[in-house]
Amino acid sequence: MTHQLTRSHSQESKVNENRARMLISCPDRAGIVAAVSQFLFEHHANIVQSDQYTMDPEGGMFFMRIEFDMDQLNERLPALKEHFAAIAASFEMKWQISCVSEKKRLAIFVSKEDHCLLELLWQWQAGDLDAEIAMVVSNHEDMREYVESFDIPYHYIPVTHDTKAEATKQQLELVNGSADVIILARYMQIIAPAFIEQYQNRIINIHHSFLPAFVGGKPYHQAFERGVKLIGATAHYVTEELDGGPIIEQDVGRVTHRADVNELKRIGRTIERVVLARAVHWHVEDRILVHQNKTVVFN
Repeated sequence: MTHQLTRSHSQESKVNENRARMLISCPDRAGIVAAVSQFLFEHHANIVQSDQYTMDPEGGMFFMRIEFDMDQLNERLPALKEHFAAIAASFEMKWQISCVSEKKRLAIFVSKEDHCLLELLWQWQAGDLDAEIAMVVSNHEDMREYVESFDIPYHYIPVTHDTKAEATKQQLELVNGSADVIILARYMQIIAPAFIEQYQNRIINIHHSFLPAFVGGKPYHQAFERGVKLIGATAHYVTEELDGGPIIEQDVGRVTHRADVNELKRIGRTIERVVLARAVHWHVEDRILVHQNKTVVFN
């Protein structure tokens, strides 16, 4: 059984070495799919998955995600990108091509609540999260022992009103060059503009979906007092507008009058960790295209 599992993993790795993803967004017009498909065909690439969406065929935006296999991908990718640039320019495309084998590096920021962090660690340990966890950064020491049991570096950087600027500087020094994506797994600090500028559409946050109805502290208490029948969570990219960035994923759960505050919190935590994990999965698999303050998610 062990030999079979090892062989299967080897075969999957071989496929990943030759598999790439292409993301495209551009003004919609005739011929985009034909041009891209013909280009890949001429370069002996085999399309294994293709998704597309148009906002409006008459003057709207067009979005596309393609996975393709190409022999000796790593050696041929630079030339492929160089040749595709001419097609991209003719269609006014924003585009990227990336190797599936190049896993994105995650920096997970967390405070004291552990449920979202634990979900990501469990999925990563099980091999279900196709990424590298480069580090965990926290303004508390609470989860150091648990995180380090996974052989993941844990960095404690306390944050106060007086030290916030210095803390931001230390955080940026840690993640720059070491992380591709920042995950705010219930990190209870406002992210500085310097972070947002350097990691545009690469900082993912999770929060309860009571906003803006229940703003401020103790949202679950506010929800209980109002007798809500639905609670939920939202994962989104971080922008300078607090909790106003492009939404990646949302989910809800039904509750009744029998649920007290603790039960609302329990249900909310479950939804939060699932929604954040989905958003992280879709980002690391290059399934998200951002246009203005919205996302197109090919899931």
